Formats: sequence, structure tokens, C-alpha cells
Amino acid sequence: MATTKKIEAVKEMTDKIARAKSIVFVDYVGLKHKQLETLRKKLKEAGSEFMVTKNKLLERAFGTQGDAVKPLLKNATGTLFSYEDEVTGLKELLKFFKAASVGKTKSGLLGATILTENDITRLSKVPGKQILLGQLAGQLMAPVQGLHHALSWNINKFVWAISRIKDQKSNN
Repeated sequence: MATTKKIEAVKEMTDKIARAKSIVFVDYVGLKHKQLETLRKKLKEAGSEFMVTKNKLLERAFGTQGDAVKPLLKNATGTLFSYEDEVTGLKELLKFFKAASVGKTKSGLLGATILTENDITRLSKVPGKQILLGQLAGQLMAPVQGLHHALSWNINKFVWAISRIKDQKSNN
């Protein structure tokens, strides 16, 4: 029989699933309470949230996708919900696990796509949103800068020629 507490937990997880851009299931066994609190603070700064979840309740929170997610939920499961950026929270999580020498990713979801542990590792190597936006802006500006250089070249040559003539006349 479902208790009110479990029903509320499923509603909360359903809301988090709906808002999340990516979801990663992790094996957090071995982390101490204080480490979990530190991890949660770091992830909150990155626009993500870490939650220790019960597999059955998490499966119910996924609703119709529950059957697809069920094989991914084995043993103790912690769930990373990334709200702002798909990658930033994951990078922070993996950096924390590496520093603590405890924990590992199991699987995850990026939209409707199921990610394996290898997929998650590859995804964590993708630059963050801000870096990608900066690279995009640089790529968009390159043709404009090239055009500016090409158009100003003749004017620069003209100015240099006049400057040489001036220098020659001042030397004579």
C-alpha cells in the first residue's frame, strides 16, 4: 500500500524528471554523509541536483518509460538531474568521484536516449555550454574579421605609400 510519503516522493521525482535536460544514474556507495552534502552543494552551483532514490519509486516516477529504465536501476542508485546544462553537472559529479575515489556512473538518459557508462564518459568530455557558445561566436566572427582585413588592406597600403613619400621628402 502506498504511503503519503512515497506518493509525494514519486510526484517530486516526476517533476524533476520533466525539468531535467539529462539524468544520470550513479553508484554512490562508499560516500559518507558529509561528502554527499558537499557534492550536493557543488552540483547546485552547477545547476544540477543529486538525489538518493529508491529504484522502485524512481521507476514509477518515469511512468510509461518505467519499463525502459527498469534494467538501468540495480543496487543502490543515486540520480543526477541536470537542469541548466546537460554536461556541467556531470563534469562536476565525475570530478568529485575522482577526487573522492568512490562512486561511478551506471547509465543515464539524455532526452529519450538511453546512455551507457561509456556514453556518459564521452559526454563528460564535451565542453560546457559557455565554452561552446564562445567557440561558436568566434567561428561566426571569423568571416567578418577576414572581410575587414581584406577591405582595409588597400587603404593600409595607400597610407604606407603616403608615409614613405612623406619620409622621403622630409629626408631631402
